[in-house]
Amino acid sequence: MPETTAKPARRFRDRRSLLPPLQRWPAILLALILGSAGGWLASSINLPLPWMIGSMLATTIASMVGAPIAMAAGLRTLMVMVLGVMLGSGFTPEILAVLGEWTASLLCMAPYILLGTGACYYFFRRLCGYDRVTAYFAATPGGLNEMVLMGTAYGGDGRLISLVHSARILVVVLTIPFAFRWFLDVSPTGGVGVPGPSLVDTNAIDLVILAATGLLGWLAARAIKMPAASIVGPMLASAAVHLAGVTSEAPPAEIVAAAQVGVGAAIGARFANTSVAFILKALRDSLGATLILVLITLIFAGALDLWLGIGFGPLVLAYAPGGLAEMSLIAIALGSDAALVATHHIVRIIMIVVLATPAFARLTGRKPKEAI
Repeated sequence: MPETTAKPARRFRDRRSLLPPLQRWPAILLALILGSAGGWLASSINLPLPWMIGSMLATTIASMVGAPIAMAAGLRTLMVMVLGVMLGSGFTPEILAVLGEWTASLLCMAPYILLGTGACYYFFRRLCGYDRVTAYFAATPGGLNEMVLMGTAYGGDGRLISLVHSARILVVVLTIPFAFRWFLDVSPTGGVGVPGPSLVDTNAIDLVILAATGLLGWLAARAIKMPAASIVGPMLASAAVHLAGVTSEAPPAEIVAAAQVGVGAAIGARFANTSVAFILKALRDSLGATLILVLITLIFAGALDLWLGIGFGPLVLAYAPGGLAEMSLIAIALGSDAALVATHHIVRIIMIVVLATPAFARLTGRKPKEAI
């Protein structure tokens, strides 16, 4: 038993290497080609957030039919760094002035996490038949990487935890933009589906500043073991240089669109080399848990909007059980307050990383079977 639970963790860490083996590049290139084609098709028919949703759908379908696709963790890190720099470029002195208004909604993230995790744990444990470890780390709406590493270290099914979280992000990303269009009459921005200047109109010096900001922010965040370092580090560094007036430029729209394709392809590629039956089970289970989390999200967003007046739409995006990068992209595409959304998701991830594992260990008396 210890041998079988250790393997997924090693395999997961291997995917974090920045330079994948040469033999994996054909599968990576195929994923990017399919993702780009899916993004172009989605853009041509005016789907919301087309480059990420189209890429995600194309690669998910490819995975389910057995296409040999893959995604390099280092490449996804690069794409997410671009998104972090883009998010940081949206921080302005005006946003700093209203940070205090978000305090109450940020603090309410704690009861949201407790209620959501408890409800989903019961769902996975009683209705889906998961063991305690797998149910807990599949139920906790934290970062996918962190939940898989922690769950595997405690003896959970790392592959099932990974697929459930991947399916949760897939479902949320596919439904939120359409729900905003249909129920709130909010449509995404035009163009290539992302804001920002054209690459040909961007000053070369600004490009160098933005690239250096992303790299140095990521390196600093990784050095201090910050959760979600690939997006939080570049975002904080970018916010600093923009608030200081070093540059006022955002990453070019074409580069951000390419990053969306990479992020979408990474989601779809997570389902590769897995049986269709297992994928469908993970999708079914994750759909039930996601519906629970979305219902709780709507309750919190409605109550906080009545209390604080921040806005129902931004609060839905801030509390929605999607990934930080994905929900921030959706916020930008829908013209919502991306800084508010990103800040709430960062706080959620930090709360879960800092508290979820100690809480599990204290409640169950378990110790990790391997180092996290």
